[in-house]
Amino acid sequence: MKRLWKIIKWFLIIIALLLLALYFTGNDYIIRGVQLTYLKGEKTANIDDYKDFDNNVILAGTPRQWTPHPFYNTIENDATFEKELLDFGTAGYILIKDGQLLTEKYYHHYQEASLTNSFSMAKSILTMLIGKAIEDGYIKSFDQKLTDFIPEFKDDEYGKQATVRDLSAMTSGYDWEENYYFPLNPTAKAYYGDDVEGQMLKRQFISAPGGHFKYSSGDTQLLGIVLKRALKNKSIAQYAQETIWQPMGMEFDAQWSKDRADGMEKTYCCFNSTARDFAKLGQLLLNGGKWYDQQILDSAFVHQMITPNAKAFQPNEVPIYGHSIWMDPSYKTPFYALLGHLGQRIIVIPSLQMVVVRTGKTHNDQPQTNPIPDGDVYRLVDEAVRVNQKLN
Repeated sequence: MKRLWKIIKWFLIIIALLLLALYFTGNDYIIRGVQLTYLKGEKTANIDDYKDFDNNVILAGTPRQWTPHPFYNTIENDATFEKELLDFGTAGYILIKDGQLLTEKYYHHYQEASLTNSFSMAKSILTMLIGKAIEDGYIKSFDQKLTDFIPEFKDDEYGKQATVRDLSAMTSGYDWEENYYFPLNPTAKAYYGDDVEGQMLKRQFISAPGGHFKYSSGDTQLLGIVLKRALKNKSIAQYAQETIWQPMGMEFDAQWSKDRADGMEKTYCCFNSTARDFAKLGQLLLNGGKWYDQQILDSAFVHQMITPNAKAFQPNEVPIYGHSIWMDPSYKTPFYALLGHLGQRIIVIPSLQMVVVRTGKTHNDQPQTNPIPDGDVYRLVDEAVRVNQKLN
């Protein structure tokens, strides 16, 4: 018995020392991360974890529901595709055709009112708000210097050269490691930590802005700090509510997760909404920023977002990114998209006047040879093409 108690005592001492080490090295966010992932049977963040964080609520106003398509839910999914939707934990799947709701399906316990985490689709939403802030005069232009809002980088050799545009294009040269599974990295700290603004300001720029595209959640969180400081007396969520959510007649309240109760929105991720309302964001881009008779976003700004930023890629590369928007102009059916961790998708197919939304717990991440690394994106596009052919 004494031997057992001795083992327990040393085990507790080791745990205590480990916790102290995490605290004094600034890595205590790992404790929260372990609680919200591994202790819940998860390997990474999940689509329902907004319930575990503080959130700013984005209130819906007077809802404007989708008009059902004449063939609403009459075209069955391809059997193999339907199995994939089930096997990979799909929450919601929606097809919009010519501005009308063509297909709407929910799986497992999810329903049309279920909120799920957008993950990195939030990057595109944040850049939409940047465009609106330029239009409203909070930001002078897409080419305004980062240091006009974040003077903490005025002595940074490269940071003082960076612009708002560089952040949205992910060509800023900011020091960042994108990793969703290894706990000791800045992405995990931004997600589970309690001071995302302080974390961003402690890092540096390591190369000149305007270079090759490098996907970076850090760039978008810096962009969020720019918007937060530009708005001054209102939160980013409140601005989203006033400029996009309520004017578009979104059906449900959304939530934007924050680092702490009195902190800021995690703008590189964590915008939580329904599949129906996510689809409206895709339709807004497809419409060039217009929603019915109201111009929500400047059409020229939308055009910049969805146009490949060719100078950020080598001549032999497909330019797969614009400004916070993914795309593949080389594919047999060209498209652009908002993409998020674990298979969150809003895909716009201009030639077919279609919007595809898929939310879910995971996705098929098998290796493939298309320019965008997520092969399931192409599968979603191909299925939309098949359905469109059935209409003709």
